[in-house]
Amino acid sequence: MKKVLVTGGAGFIGSHLVDRLVKEGHSVRVLDNFQPQVHQGKKPEYLNKEAEYIEGDVRKEPDLKKALKDVSCLFHFAAKVGVGQSMYEIEDYVSCNTYGTAVLLNFIVNNKVPIKKIIAASSMSIYGEGQYACGKCGEKTPYLRSEEQLKKKDWEVLCSDCGSILKHIPTNENKKLLSTSVYALTKKDQEELCLIIGQSFRIPTVCLRFFNVYGPRQSLSNPYTGACAIFSSRIKNNKQPFIYEDGLQTRDFIDVRDIAEACILAMKSSDVDYRALNVGTGKAVAILEVAETLSKLYGKDLKPKVLSKFRVGDIRHCYADISSISKIGFKPKYALKQGLGNLVEWGKKEDFVDKTDLADKKLDEFNLKI
Repeated sequence: MKKVLVTGGAGFIGSHLVDRLVKEGHSVRVLDNFQPQVHQGKKPEYLNKEAEYIEGDVRKEPDLKKALKDVSCLFHFAAKVGVGQSMYEIEDYVSCNTYGTAVLLNFIVNNKVPIKKIIAASSMSIYGEGQYACGKCGEKTPYLRSEEQLKKKDWEVLCSDCGSILKHIPTNENKKLLSTSVYALTKKDQEELCLIIGQSFRIPTVCLRFFNVYGPRQSLSNPYTGACAIFSSRIKNNKQPFIYEDGLQTRDFIDVRDIAEACILAMKSSDVDYRALNVGTGKAVAILEVAETLSKLYGKDLKPKVLSKFRVGDIRHCYADISSISKIGFKPKYALKQGLGNLVEWGKKEDFVDKTDLADKKLDEFNLKI
């Protein structure tokens, strides 16, 4: 049995991990600030009663002193999440994510906290565009499509050498990191800080690059939490889900239960120490398909509205090469339709406030949508 601390453990992904850790017989403590944007001003009912909860902030040393007492394993999940929002709440995202991680690690190092393992939540967003291949020119790692190209509604990524449409291929951990949002940059900061300090002070550390996570407990009232929750919020409110570009952009959608399993495997294995690993399904799924599937599962006749507009910083395709994490026994168990069905059954019972229109107006206000 380990004494485990999960920062951000009251949130969507963290709470599922807490459940798994408790089930595995570990003593679990959670440090969470119960951010109003996520929790709507109240503590969620799903919190595991066998875990200990400290309401606090990773940026405050008194909170860290209480939270890290006798802890041997740390899961660092505390972060503010939202790609679009991060572009105009820059200071807050850097403070919560980058600075918060720095304070946490600084406390561990300077107080010689005897942590035996750190597992940190990273994000696929740090890649920017995924990996591509050109039939004539070989593999490519492009940056963002130009605004000039997108204004022509020419959505696909083009080869910088011959101009042909690139084919998307699985993105592996060796791809150059090309963050395209403040959120992505802060997740990159979190990952690199953890790996640098872990390596330097010989604390086995693993950073897990989560792809697009979905499932129960994803806040339907938070318009920055992820596509599946955002679509669900609109569909439940009898509004068309809206999609940028042509809806054929792809992502890798992974069930939160599979994420929890990957975390447990990373905790137990020494073979992945001091590494960053993708956690996804390895399958590319069109955003439009997800919206259509959710509408059907909710029993609503709401056809997604394709806007043919784009958001500054958006990428076209990115899905995971999971060959590295598969070497420690990870294999996604939940097919997309099965997982979305689970999300919908939970979502039907949830109270929420649809704030997606307000979030979209913010993008207009800052000229981040064209």
